Amino acid sequence: MISAQDFCDLLADRGFGLASGVPCSHFGGPIAHLSTRPGRYVPAPNEGSALAVAAGAALGGQRAYVMLQNSGLGNLVNPLTSLVMTYRLPILTFTSLRGWPDPATDEPQHEVMGPATPGMLDSIGTPHYTLYAKDTVDEFTAVLDLAEKDLAARRAPFVLVERGAIGKATAANDPHTEGLPAAEAIRTVTAAAPEAAVVATTGFTGRDTFAVADAPGNFYMQGSMGHASSLGLGVALTHPERTVVVLDGDGALLMHLGALSMIGHEAPANLIHVVLDNRVHESTGGQATTSATTSFPGMALAAGYASAVACATEDALREAVLRAREAAGPHLISVRTLPRTGAIPPRATNALSTLDIRDRFQESLRP
Repeated sequence: MISAQDFCDLLADRGFGLASGVPCSHFGGPIAHLSTRPGRYVPAPNEGSALAVAAGAALGGQRAYVMLQNSGLGNLVNPLTSLVMTYRLPILTFTSLRGWPDPATDEPQHEVMGPATPGMLDSIGTPHYTLYAKDTVDEFTAVLDLAEKDLAARRAPFVLVERGAIGKATAANDPHTEGLPAAEAIRTVTAAAPEAAVVATTGFTGRDTFAVADAPGNFYMQGSMGHASSLGLGVALTHPERTVVVLDGDGALLMHLGALSMIGHEAPANLIHVVLDNRVHESTGGQATTSATTSFPGMALAAGYASAVACATEDALREAVLRAREAAGPHLISVRTLPRTGAIPPRATNALSTLDIRDRFQESLRP
C-alpha cells in the first residue's frame, strides 16, 4: 500500500496539476488530500464529465488525471473513444477494480464489470497497468514510468487499482448540522404514500429504505447510479394508476441531471421525485458533491415539473408528499438530510437476491 499523500505527491512531481473524478472508496484518500488544496481537484457529476475536464486541461497545456470507480467505466467510454483517443490527448486515468478478482467479495452490481474491466480496455486498444495492494512507492513509480511512455506517444493509459492499494485520509468537509436523519425522512415519505411503488437509489439510501420501510413494492437499485429517476419514470408511465415515489440522492441526481428534462417533458402525473440532499457522496467516504450551489427545485421547475419544493422539517416533508399525492405531477421534493451516524444498515441484497427484488416488485404492480 502507498499513502494518499505519496500517491498525490508522486503525480504532482511529474507535473500533474489537476485531477477530476467521481468518488470511489479506493480513492477516498487522494480525493480528501487534494480537496484541501484549492484548484487541485474538480468533483465531477459523472465519469465522462471528469474525463472531459481532464481533456480540456490537456488542451490548455496542463497535465491532468482522472479517478473513478470501474462500475462507472461505461460513462467514460464515449468521451474516451470519440474525444480523448480521436484527438490523441494524453490523459492518465486511475480506475478502481471493484468486483475483482473475485466478484463474490464485493457488492452485486460489480459482478459483471469487475472481471470485464481489463478486457473492456483491451477491446478498444487502451493500455493499462495494475497497482496491487501489496505494492509500494517503488512499484507505483515503475507503473508511472510505463504510463509516461504511453503519454509521450499521446495515448491515454489506465492504471487499475486493487482494493487497499492506496491509503485513506480524512475528508475535509465540515458536516452540516441542519436537516433530518435520512432514515426518518424515508420513513416519513413512505408513511405518507403507503400505496406507492418506491424506487430507492443505490448506496445508503437503499440500505436505509430496506431497514425502515421495506415492502414488496420497493425496488432497491444496486449500482446504476443516477438512473433511479429514469427507472421511476418508466414505471410511472407503465402504471399511471399507481403513485410512484423515487428516493434519490444529491450525488445520484447530479450524475444525470438530463433526466429532469425528460421527466418534465413526459409529465407523468403520478411521479413524486424525492431528493435526499446531504451534500456528500456518503457511501464512498463523504466526499463533497456540488449540491451546495445547486437548487434542485429551481431546476425541476425549469425542466417542466408541475411543482417543486424544498423541505427542512418532518412536518413540511409529510405535507409536501400529501399534497403531491392529490395533484397531477410530476413533483419534486428536496429535503436536507444529515450525515449518517452509527452503524449503517445492511444492503437489501444481504437478505434478498436481485431477482427476488425484481420478482416481488413486479408482483406488487399487478392488479
